[in-house]
Amino acid sequence: MSQPVPSSSKTTAAPAGKGQPLPYLLTAQQGQAARELLRYVTSLPLPGPEPQLLAVVVAIRAARGGVGNLTGADLSSLRLSDPRAAVDALRALGWQMDDAIFVSDPGAPPVPVTVPDLGRETGHPLPLGKHPRSRVSGWTTRVLTVKPVKKLPPAARLAGLFAAAHSTSRLDSQIPSCIPEACRAALPDLLDKGFLTELSGDQCRLDPQVGHLAGLYPLSDEEQAAEPRKTRAKPTGPAFDFCADTWAKWKSAATPALRRHVESIEGCTLCALPAERVAEAFLVPSRPQFFSQQTKAAYGHWKDTHPERGPQAAAYTVAFRADHGHGPSYQQLCTGLGWGLGNLQVRGFVVQRLLATGWLTSTGTVPWTLRPGPAAQEQGITLPRARGATATAVPAPC
Repeated sequence: MSQPVPSSSKTTAAPAGKGQPLPYLLTAQQGQAARELLRYVTSLPLPGPEPQLLAVVVAIRAARGGVGNLTGADLSSLRLSDPRAAVDALRALGWQMDDAIFVSDPGAPPVPVTVPDLGRETGHPLPLGKHPRSRVSGWTTRVLTVKPVKKLPPAARLAGLFAAAHSTSRLDSQIPSCIPEACRAALPDLLDKGFLTELSGDQCRLDPQVGHLAGLYPLSDEEQAAEPRKTRAKPTGPAFDFCADTWAKWKSAATPALRRHVESIEGCTLCALPAERVAEAFLVPSRPQFFSQQTKAAYGHWKDTHPERGPQAAAYTVAFRADHGHGPSYQQLCTGLGWGLGNLQVRGFVVQRLLATGWLTSTGTVPWTLRPGPAAQEQGITLPRARGATATAVPAPC
């Protein structure tokens, strides 16, 4: 299996007595791609963790173009109890794989595996660039072969991928609802072997020795400090004076749907936003936005290097909502996609263009309601409940 390229962008906290900190293997955008990979595999009608684990390895290799290479040695390294049954389960989905995959001789040539869904030009379930695909593939290999899990059964190793992909820089994780039941049952094995240090209900915590495998975190202090000062927003207008009583009264007077939306944001353990931050977003009226020619020119240069910005943004809102229970903010969208838009004016104009062209939609000025727009829905990028016969309907905000 391919090895990941070492990262120098972020470092984890070093375990006591373990030497220098290890670099995170994934950026925030790549961590999102890893979660999309796991979500895609668990959406497939596969009979158990063994074919699912094989599907993870195959899918990330075939994510660009629909064809990926796998060797018999790769298959053997997964230590499946019945490799042939796992391969047959993928073949039943239409994935094309020659019997040469069962030849475990290290010198045997790679076997091309065709995944029809991943070869589509529109409605692609894993729209990844070359570099993110390579990094997520390498991360998958590292998680599956790290010492605490490499000898565990497939269900536990697949559970390790879920735990790592959904862990933050604080090493804590909210186990997602899409995790297969066999993997959920195997989480205690990860605790016993030291991959996890805590496990309680749907909450767990990675051991610091594997903290570099975490895939969910905001920009580090160093990254924020590295942004050019001229791109940072200068405060305008009076500071927001938070009052808990005023905020509680506003929520009690809100419609049930709006109140549920607000509560989903306040209760989101992944965003972990302070109440005053949420209150400010809803209570302070938004001002009309006017964009300078300089901002529009900067957008023109930026969009030329991001031709897939529309589908990527729409797909990101679907994945974000699945994890968080609400849509992303403008900043969360641009940061999560790794667009590096520190300038608030340019960031705002980028999202406004995505809204204007139908790739995204939102509920008026209500914060955290970004979701796929009509153009995205035409390409099959929709929220789960908007799929099928109602794909063209605009989903509710919460």
